[in-house]
Amino acid sequence: MFEFSLLLSPFLFFFFSTLSLLFFLFFLISTTKPSSSSSPVPPPPPSLKIKSYPIIGSSLEIFANIHRRIQWTSDLIRASPTATVVIHRSLGGRAVLTGNPSNVQHILKTHFHNYHKGRTFTTNLTDFLGGGIFNADGDNWKFQRQVSSHEFNTKSLRKFIETVVDTELSDRLIPILSTAAADNSVLDFQDILQRFAFDNICKIAFGYDPAYLLPSLPQSKFAVAFEEAARISSERLASVLPLVWKLKRLLVVGSEKRLKLAVAEVREFAKNIIREKKEELNHKSSLDSTDLLSRFLSSGHSDDDFVTDIVISFILAGRDTTSAALTWFFWLLFKHPEVEDKILNEINEKSESPVFDEVKDMVYTHASLCESMRFYPPVPADSKEAVSDDVLPDGTVVKKGMRVTYHPYAMGRLEELWGSDWPDFRPERWLQRDPVSGKWGFVSRDPYTYPVFQAGPRICLGKEMAFLQMKRVVAGVMRRFRVVPVTKDGAEPVFTADLAAKMKGGFPVRIVERACSE
Repeated sequence: MFEFSLLLSPFLFFFFSTLSLLFFLFFLISTTKPSSSSSPVPPPPPSLKIKSYPIIGSSLEIFANIHRRIQWTSDLIRASPTATVVIHRSLGGRAVLTGNPSNVQHILKTHFHNYHKGRTFTTNLTDFLGGGIFNADGDNWKFQRQVSSHEFNTKSLRKFIETVVDTELSDRLIPILSTAAADNSVLDFQDILQRFAFDNICKIAFGYDPAYLLPSLPQSKFAVAFEEAARISSERLASVLPLVWKLKRLLVVGSEKRLKLAVAEVREFAKNIIREKKEELNHKSSLDSTDLLSRFLSSGHSDDDFVTDIVISFILAGRDTTSAALTWFFWLLFKHPEVEDKILNEINEKSESPVFDEVKDMVYTHASLCESMRFYPPVPADSKEAVSDDVLPDGTVVKKGMRVTYHPYAMGRLEELWGSDWPDFRPERWLQRDPVSGKWGFVSRDPYTYPVFQAGPRICLGKEMAFLQMKRVVAGVMRRFRVVPVTKDGAEPVFTADLAAKMKGGFPVRIVERACSE
């Protein structure tokens, strides 16, 4: 995520000028309505020029689009001949937004050393994530990456993940959907998928089952605290005036008081589990559990803060990303029944409980998930900070300390990258038929054209785990049910994002049992 913060001058004149401006901007915001649609087929953007003024830069436009910042910045990138724009901020500050694959490769790989998470990101998230891998740079990040990469590449972890996902699917998700179908009740499917993902990632990360996905839809103390901490940390990043949250943190009031309490709850809970596992480890040479925490402790990484930070980071990464991807996937399937039929045919060719290799071979489902994430990436924009002056491949000048954001949401909508049919939801663009067997084969895209899972040294460690989980959910749900959105007058859902993408207001659906002949 990237932030729209304005910088404040210490001079009293500018301070009082800013106050006057804020009253005007408050009126502007209150009368500006966010877009009511997130359809993947918006009209081509006109040639957009961002208005900029002395001292305040483009702050007026930033404020006016604060409720639709992802869509607005996507429009700017799509309207630019180079797919790159520079936004002028207050007091001469500048920020770069890009959807140019050459720039993305430059940032994420070629000049990786020059683009860090940076001070802005770490300042906003350190209270929650500490020095965890997703909030770390330099040697600290490199060490955590090496440790994590080793653990993620083991067959035993993959098997453990399969077991966790299958158990959650058969024992919790399917029964809840079956009951909803029998009762003809309306479910918030986004909430259901988030609960499913949270249970899974907690069991995978530290062997704890929060039992968040139960028929009663309980408010798990740990889950609620984690959600609160993630939400307020995200609000910090999106804050237009960071001075406000910093002042609240200093005074321990409002949202910052709630954040402090939530973080304390999350970290204390994690440390209690660490203590229990350490005691178990004192009585045996290794832990029987195969969750990530047990693996870290068994391999000699016993520092409480280090292990807590890294496990919390993985929970954050796995909590919303797969649920966000699946939420939008099921929405698109409803709008494209021909794709749903093809996926269902592929699922029915597999066994009732497909093994890993069978799920891996579900190429049309895999392509459909990729196509869905092209329109609705779980992380729609990601920001880095320049360590030193640089020039991007398209000629954009970057100064030390500038924020540079690559924008997967915009990139999925660029005709230059996907052709004139880019507005079409067409999984076949990811497939190629074998001339001999006639079977579909998956054709991956350049990760710098499709950086949904990042790319370069920071490419997502859990990518394969995410696809495994998503395909097993798709197969398990679609084999038995149709997911039918409950919409008002054909209204389109609204795409929003904090630390990960969401469907604004949830995803109300009815669950319909499939006939045996389907």
